[in-house]
Amino acid sequence: MDQVSLVIILLAALLIPLIMAKFKINSLPTAVMEIIVGIVIGPSVFNFVNTSDLISQLSTIGVIVLLFLSGLEIDFSLFKKRRTALTPLEQKNAVNTPKYSPVRLSVYAYSTIIVLSLLLAAAFKVSGLFSDFWLAAILFGTISLGIVIAALKEQELLSKAFGQTILLISVFGELVPMMGLTLYASVYGSNSQSLWLLLLILAVAALLLLRFKPFFRFYQNINKSTTQLDIRLAFFLIVTMVTVAESVGAENILGAFVAGIVLKLLNPSETTRERLDAIGYGFFIPIFFITTGVDLNLRTLLTSGKTLLLIPLFFLAYMVAKIGGYWVLKLRFKQANALAGTALTATTMTMVLAVLRVAKSMKTITSDQSGAFLLAALLTCVISPLIFNKFYSAEKEDLVKTAVHFIGANLSTVPVAQQLRKGWYDVSMYTNHPENYQTYHAQVPVTLMKNFTAQDLQDHGVFDTDILVLGHIDAERNYELAKAAKAYGVRRIIVRFEDRNVLNEHEDELRELGVEVYNTPEANITLLRALIESPSTLLLLNDTENSIYEVRVLNHLYTDVQIKNLQFAQDITISQVIRNWKLIAPNGNTTIMYGDRLIFTGNKQTAAQIRQALATAN
Repeated sequence: MDQVSLVIILLAALLIPLIMAKFKINSLPTAVMEIIVGIVIGPSVFNFVNTSDLISQLSTIGVIVLLFLSGLEIDFSLFKKRRTALTPLEQKNAVNTPKYSPVRLSVYAYSTIIVLSLLLAAAFKVSGLFSDFWLAAILFGTISLGIVIAALKEQELLSKAFGQTILLISVFGELVPMMGLTLYASVYGSNSQSLWLLLLILAVAALLLLRFKPFFRFYQNINKSTTQLDIRLAFFLIVTMVTVAESVGAENILGAFVAGIVLKLLNPSETTRERLDAIGYGFFIPIFFITTGVDLNLRTLLTSGKTLLLIPLFFLAYMVAKIGGYWVLKLRFKQANALAGTALTATTMTMVLAVLRVAKSMKTITSDQSGAFLLAALLTCVISPLIFNKFYSAEKEDLVKTAVHFIGANLSTVPVAQQLRKGWYDVSMYTNHPENYQTYHAQVPVTLMKNFTAQDLQDHGVFDTDILVLGHIDAERNYELAKAAKAYGVRRIIVRFEDRNVLNEHEDELRELGVEVYNTPEANITLLRALIESPSTLLLLNDTENSIYEVRVLNHLYTDVQIKNLQFAQDITISQVIRNWKLIAPNGNTTIMYGDRLIFTGNKQTAAQIRQALATAN
């Protein structure tokens, strides 16, 4: 019977994502659907499945792996101050932007959550609806990091200021309740040890980090399919930290969470993280979520009048506890997005499940109360993502076009500027030749200047750009201006050198500064060779509808996907894949990996959008 129940659970885990994809159910997180299906196949409805010791053990491993992966999701780089100063252009664009970083906003927002959670817990205690003040405060302050990350990834927001802010609030929403739960279990648990012993968890974590950090890169280099050293290390960390946590009277989920943080600080590769996700979300975690639904007997819960009263009250408490974040988010983002972000942070599930599991083992909460908390959490997972998707729209700071300034208006630069203006670029040109101005100013925005000294260009705002193209015929002038622009703070500079002698003299210096250089005669030679070796190159170059693009894949939505299965596979032709500085000749079965550089051709109208989608860090 145990094996039959497990087979049914695994079959449900297999069918849920297939059914969601078939019927395009995108508004609900997969975890929520797994809990709902668990309710349906459990005693609440059909009673196909009953939990056994085997399923309970697998479910426990599932929650441990889930908390481990949650710790692995934390991006500690967001807490670091930027070492690189803003460029003058960024400073100029930031004049009208409130000086609130994602870290500051997230600290302010979660501080309001703590205050409101304490007030709500006090209100429940005074009213007699729920007497455990600290447990209620911990539950109301939780945020489901996994569901928030999934929603932000779907909107491709993790690389933007708004996404980083919501992500950090959610990190606090798991980290702070985790610490609170540990202290709660240590004080009120029957098997708790002295509080100071909890410091051993951090001590062991620090020891493991220091021990494995020097050798982790070595492990990565000798890793292969038959050893999987990185995965072995991950499970060693999990078991070690869980054992230490339980030994000092803490909860195993705290040890798992800390183990995830340790591995994150070891800086594992994307491949390592993807394999761990595959193990967790492919087997253990679905069992945990489905079993949670199975254990939730609605027939019993919904017959209790107090439980029916508590469900909407707990739901309101989950939502109200996060409402203070709205006014914090409004300090930087527009009102609709502040509302969307606040709603998304009200999503809670993962930590609620973990907290309730601990509370039930400590016998500090009844089954009816636990069920009410869980059902209210389920409602937040249904309603909050719907509100978020309804109200979120791109911020103005995310819609700013890339500024490109050309110095020199001539036959080499004007056609390029004309084509860039059709895409996501804000193009300006500058010339000191009146005849060139008369020729080209009707075709592209050209500004006539008397002098091209570095000071004149700086005074006219020419250096206030994302990309500076020095396309003047005078190579020496281009060299001097390139150095001046780099000193001013221009991030990307492209310099034209017609005189190879001048380029030879300054090439090493400019490349060390990060300046990109090109020589027109050499470019022509390369083109002619390409025409001889690949006659179709001429057809491509003369094609006014298509163009060649290069992009680095940073969007996880398109990684670990075969080229033939890309949603836009029919719109582009991928000719080369550059991976770890090696060229790969792709075919339809070639799998796109994170960090790959793709050389592809496609329609100029759609290919630019595809390029932007692939390059969006997520």
